[in-house]
Amino acid sequence: MNKSTLYIFLFSSFLVIPFKKVMAQKTDTIYHVNKNILTGELKSLSYGVISWKMDGMGTISLENIKVNTIISKKQFEIKLKNDAIYFGSLGASETFGTVNIITKKEKILVTVSDIVEIYPIKSSFWLKISGDFSLGFNYSKGSDIANLAFSGDLNYRKKKAYFEVAWDQNNTYQADTLGSRKADISMAWQRLLKKGWSTQLSIGFSQNSELGLKERWGIDLMGLKDLSYNNWNRFYAGTGINLTHEIPYGGSSEQNDIAGIFQLVWRVYKYKSPKLWVDSDISYLPYFTDSGRHRVVFNLNPKINLLSDNFKVGLTFYYTYDSKPPADAASTNDYGVNFQLSYSFH
Repeated sequence: MNKSTLYIFLFSSFLVIPFKKVMAQKTDTIYHVNKNILTGELKSLSYGVISWKMDGMGTISLENIKVNTIISKKQFEIKLKNDAIYFGSLGASETFGTVNIITKKEKILVTVSDIVEIYPIKSSFWLKISGDFSLGFNYSKGSDIANLAFSGDLNYRKKKAYFEVAWDQNNTYQADTLGSRKADISMAWQRLLKKGWSTQLSIGFSQNSELGLKERWGIDLMGLKDLSYNNWNRFYAGTGINLTHEIPYGGSSEQNDIAGIFQLVWRVYKYKSPKLWVDSDISYLPYFTDSGRHRVVFNLNPKINLLSDNFKVGLTFYYTYDSKPPADAASTNDYGVNFQLSYSFH
């Protein structure tokens, strides 16, 4: 084989191998209840909706109640309504509305509607990442006040583990001058246990000029429990310990504190058009080291789809209360609402 032939062979191999890999990805099969057969790639399943990628049509959404059975040789992390978690592939079943989860040791027959999560176990680091980016803006000519908000999160999944980086920044400007600032950044790690339990470790930074807070660094150690998880909502509670280091504005001294933390998180999804997502959470922190001090944090984020599931439009609302803010604080509470445009990927 001369050099020219060798170069052509190597170049063709580089073209063919990725092509074969892409083709291999789209070998999953769904048998619809109306007896249609769909061939493509199973991207994920959550809140009763399957994300399914097809040649020519792109990614579509399909309710799991419309699925008779599924076939895929790829490996998935599969969670059921009863909090059981399996790692395996999906095999066809002769019983209507069921699917076989095939692990290394056994084959488990389950009802498709009892599956609350399916996520592929991917080898590529980048393919394991998903998230969204949001931008919000409000302006009033009469008051010459503008509000700019930027938020988002990045998620990374491994077997029984979940990592998240989230940020949310709100700046208020008046006559080209920064009037107030609120910022929150957090990194969280969750580890799935049994029977709907999981543990969480998170590290966070926050700033709120309205509450006189220049910097707050915190660590949360929590236990979480799913109270309800089905094809339209997830509702879970958490409790644990919060450790903080605060630096206020002005001449007040820095402060270290220990507090308890109680949290409720509710995420709702409605498949029927217009599709609706609602994320909400509330946290209550009673302080052990500062008698009589307690804080409350509430967030609400409803969104509807815009053209596709990747683009959403909605509102963000936050409310923060501190019974003993620093001495230079303008108030004991802060709240805000913004119009928001979001883009999601993976």
